[in-house]
Amino acid sequence: MRSLAILAVCAVTAAAVLPMTAHAQTNGQTTAQTDARTIWGKFKGSWTTTKGAVKEQWGKLTDDDLLAIEGRRDQLIGKIQTRYGISESEAEAQVSTWEQRPYRDM
Repeated sequence: MRSLAILAVCAVTAAAVLPMTAHAQTNGQTTAQTDARTIWGKFKGSWTTTKGAVKEQWGKLTDDDLLAIEGRRDQLIGKIQTRYGISESEAEAQVSTWEQRPYRDM
């Protein structure tokens, strides 16, 4: 009887967890992606402050570039590519490194 109760609890737990796991896999989200979204949500919310840090890191970006970016990561990568004449993967790597710095307290 006890083993039947344990089996029932396992079945209920599996029924609850599997859909969540499948949903996470279909979304394609990883912890790193979620962290990046959280960071960029903060950056976008305080873009006026963040612009200074971006300009400090990538001095070739113009004020017009920063206005166009408006806190969007993909736009930042594209502008860095254009201004510095580098590949998308290189720009992505630079932004990934930069976003891990202690700007998170913004």
